Amino acid sequence: MKNIKIGGVPEHFNLPWYLTLRDKSYHEKDINLRWHDYFGGTGQMCKALRNKEIDMAVILTEGIIRDIIDGNECKIIQIYTKSPLIWGVHVAENSTYKTIDDLKGKKAAISRYGSGSHLMAYVNAEKNGWNAKEDLNFEVIKNLDGAVLGLPNGIGDYFMWEKFTTKPYVDNGTFRVIDHCPTPWPCFVIAVRNEILEENEAVIKDILEIINDTTEEFKMIPSIDRMISHRYDQKLEDVQEWLGITEWSQENLDRKTVAKIQDRLLDLDIIPRKVNYEELIYSL
Repeated sequence: MKNIKIGGVPEHFNLPWYLTLRDKSYHEKDINLRWHDYFGGTGQMCKALRNKEIDMAVILTEGIIRDIIDGNECKIIQIYTKSPLIWGVHVAENSTYKTIDDLKGKKAAISRYGSGSHLMAYVNAEKNGWNAKEDLNFEVIKNLDGAVLGLPNGIGDYFMWEKFTTKPYVDNGTFRVIDHCPTPWPCFVIAVRNEILEENEAVIKDILEIINDTTEEFKMIPSIDRMISHRYDQKLEDVQEWLGITEWSQENLDRKTVAKIQDRLLDLDIIPRKVNYEELIYSL
C-alpha cells in the first residue's frame, strides 16, 4: 500500500476529504492517504511541503503560487474550490473601530508571513485605496485561536479569515465584522511536491479521481447541510448560504487565469517576478 500524506485546514471546505477517508475509498486503490490538519493555514502548509512533512496540500491559490516562485518545489495539479473565498475583516467586539477606514495604518493580525491572512491584507489594502507600504502593519498570531485570544487583548487590530469559519465567533460576541473582501481568483488548489509527482503520478491520479467523484456529488448528499452544521459548529442557515455560493472544480488553472493571478500578485508586490506557466502547473 502506498503511503501519501496530505495537509489542509480543518474547515468545512475539506469535508469531502473527510468523507472519502472515513469510507476508506483510497484503500480500494491500495493507497494509504493520511490527512494532517494545519490550523495555521497556508503558510504552515508551505513550510510542511518544503520540509517534506506532507506530500500534497489543499491550499490557498495565492499562497502556494507565491511560495513556488520563492523556491518551494511543488506544482499545482488542480483547482479544488473554484469560487472565491470570502474573507471577513474582523475586529474585537470591544474595539473602537467601526469602519474600514478606521483600520488604515493599523496592525493586521496574521497567522504568519506568506499566509493567506498576510497576502489578503494587501488585496484588502488595494481594494480600499491604501498605500501598502505606509498603511499596512502586521502582528503574527499563528492561527484563528491566536486571534480569538489576541484581538480582545490588543494584540493586532484586525484579522482577516474566511467569513463562515469565523461566524461562530461573531455570533458569540468575540469579533465584529467590519467588511468583506473576496479573493479575485479560485480560492483553493491542490499542490503536490515535485518528487512525489515524478515517482507516483499514477497514485496522485487515483487520489484525484476519488476526491473529484465526491466533490461532484457533494451538494446532493442527503442532509449535508446538517452534517456540516453539526461538525463545524455553524448555524444551519450559514451553512446553507455557504453551500449556495461555493463551487468545487475538477479542472486545473488555465494559462489565462495563472497570468491574471501573477499580474495581480506582482502589482501588489507579493511576488518579485512572473514565471512560466509550467513552473507552477502540472497537467496530469
